[in-house]
Amino acid sequence: MSEIKKGGISVESEHIFPIIKKWLYSEKDIFLREIVSNASDAVTKLRRLESLGEIRDIGSDFKITVTVDKTAGTLTVSDNGIGMTEEELERYICQIALSGALEFINKYEDESTSAQNGIIGHFGLGFYSSFMVSDSVEVVTKSYTDAPAVHWVSTEDGQYEISAGERDGRGTDVIMHISESESEYLEISKIRSMLDKYCAFMPVEIYLVDADTYEQAADGEEKEAPKPVNDTTPLWQKNPSDCTEEEYNEFYKKVFNDYRDPLFYIHINADYPLNFKGILFFPKLNNQFEPLEGQVKLFYNQVFVADNIKEVIPEHLLMLRGVLDCPELPLNVSRSYLQNNTYITKVSAHISKKTADKLNSLCINEREKYEKLWGDLKTFVEYACMRDKKFYDRVKASLLLKMTDGKFETVDGYLEGAKEKHEGTVYYATDASLQSQYISMFESQGIKVALLDKVIDTQFVTMLEQYTPDTKYVRIDADVASALKGEGDVQKNEELEKLFKAASGNEELKVEFENLLDESVPALINVSEQSRRMEEMMKMYAMTGDAPDMSFPVEMSIVLNMANPLTKKIADTAATDQEKAQKLARQVFYLALMSQRPLTAVEMKAFLEDSFKILENI
Repeated sequence: MSEIKKGGISVESEHIFPIIKKWLYSEKDIFLREIVSNASDAVTKLRRLESLGEIRDIGSDFKITVTVDKTAGTLTVSDNGIGMTEEELERYICQIALSGALEFINKYEDESTSAQNGIIGHFGLGFYSSFMVSDSVEVVTKSYTDAPAVHWVSTEDGQYEISAGERDGRGTDVIMHISESESEYLEISKIRSMLDKYCAFMPVEIYLVDADTYEQAADGEEKEAPKPVNDTTPLWQKNPSDCTEEEYNEFYKKVFNDYRDPLFYIHINADYPLNFKGILFFPKLNNQFEPLEGQVKLFYNQVFVADNIKEVIPEHLLMLRGVLDCPELPLNVSRSYLQNNTYITKVSAHISKKTADKLNSLCINEREKYEKLWGDLKTFVEYACMRDKKFYDRVKASLLLKMTDGKFETVDGYLEGAKEKHEGTVYYATDASLQSQYISMFESQGIKVALLDKVIDTQFVTMLEQYTPDTKYVRIDADVASALKGEGDVQKNEELEKLFKAASGNEELKVEFENLLDESVPALINVSEQSRRMEEMMKMYAMTGDAPDMSFPVEMSIVLNMANPLTKKIADTAATDQEKAQKLARQVFYLALMSQRPLTAVEMKAFLEDSFKILENI
C-alpha cells in the first residue's frame, strides 16, 4: 500500500455511554460530587469575571440547591453562577472531554492563578457521570450575558435535543431522572450522606431540599428556609492566628468522629511552589497496642477527592490524621499517579519537616505542656525516629526520658548529669513496680533511672545505640555488680555457689560474689541485656506470626551480697545444718527472682511451701 492515510479516531455515543454508565468511576456516589463541583465552578467563574472588571453588580447571594423529588423521580442540582449560552452548551456539553474550565482558564487565567482562584474542572467527563444513575438528564441554563435560556435533554444512548428554555435568572439546573434500579438516590438521607462526604467544605453554600416535604407545607404556613449543609470557610483555609484551640479540637472531632481531643495540631499553609494547605493532628491512643493507623482526607480546592491517601503522608508519620487541600493535584487523582509524582514527594517531605518543627517548638517554648503530652506522643515519635533517620536528626534534642520519680529529661540532659557516675550509660527500668528494689538501690546511689515501659522501647533503644554508638542503654537488672559494687575484694564461696545452683535447679547458673553498697539486700538477679532484648524481639515476632522456630535462652546470674547478714548466715548454717541452709538459699533465690520478674506457677508453688515451713519453725 503506497498511499499514507491519516485521521482521527471517532467514538460513537452508543458505544461510549454504556462505558460511562458502568465504569466512569469506581464509586458511583462520586457523580454528585462532579455535578455539584460543576455548579461551584460556575459560581467561581462568575466571581472571577467580576474581580477582573468584566461584569458588575452581580450580587453576593450565591448558592447551590440540591433538590430530591421522589414523586417525580428526579435529583436536581441548581446554581446561580455563570450559566451558558446555546453555543457554549453545545461546545461544553455536547462534546465529551472538552473541558469548559480549561477553556476558561486559557482565556482569563494562567495555570498558577487558576489554582488559587479555585477553578476545579480539568477534564470534561464529570458532567456525564450523571448518566451512571440516570435514564435521562436535562439541563436548563441561562447565561450571565442575558442571552435566552436554553433547554438540553439527552437519554442514556447519547441522543440529545436542544430547544428554548425557561429560567428566571442566570445559572444552570441539572435535572437527573434517576433510573429505577438506582432508586436509592431518591432518598434524602442517602443524598445528605453523600453531600456530607464529598461536599462538606465546598466554597459555595449548598442547600438540600426534599421537594415532597417542602411542598406539603399547609397553605399560608411559613415554610422554614433550608440551612446550608456545608462549611464554605473550613478551618484550613483560615489564618492560623485566627483559629482557637477549641476550633481545632471541634474540627477534628467532627471530621474524624472521635470523641477525644487530639494531642496537638499542625496548621500548614505552604506557598509556591508546593501550594497546599491543611491541618494535621496527632490522635490520642487508648493504649499502646492500638494500631498506629492514621487517616488523611485529600481535597482539591475544598472539594473532597479521597478518604485516606497514605501516599501524601511520609511513611514514618502514617499515624497522623488530617485534611490536605492540594490544588496542584487533579480532581480525578489516582493512587498510581500519587506514587510516582514528584510534587507528592515534596509535600511529604514538607509535612515531615513541619511535624519535627512543631515537636521542637513545643519542647522549647511549651515544655510543661510537652511533658504532659509526652506519654501519648512517645510511641508516635519513637516509631517515626525508627523509620526515618532524617526525622530523628531533626527531633533528637526533643526526645524525652521520663524518670522513675516522674520528672522528665532530654537524652542529652540525662547524659550530661551522668558524667561523674556512669558516663555514656543510660540506666532504665521497664516496670516501676516489679523492679522497685533495683530502682531504690540505684537511686540511693544518686543514679537516675529512666522508665521505658512501652512495647516499642526495646527496639527504640537498640536504634539509639546504632545512631549514637558511644551511648549504651542498660536495664537496671543487667548491670547490678558494676553499678552498685562496694569496696573491697570478695572471695568466692564454693558452698554458697553449690547451694544457690541447687536452689535454682540449674547447675549452669552463674553465681557472683560482691560487696554491694546496699547491705540490706542479700541477693539480686542479673540478666544479660543483649540476651533479654533478643528474647523480647522473638516474643514480638511471635505476636505477628513471623517468629522463626528457635528460642534464645536468657543469660542470667545471681549476685550474692557478701555484705548482707543473711548471706553470711546461710554460709555459716551450711556447715552445721545443710537442710536448713538449702531452704534459706531457695527462699533468697525466689525473693531475688520476684524482684526481677513474676514467678512461674512451679516456682510460686515451691516458694509458698518453703515460706509456710519457715513460718512454722519461728
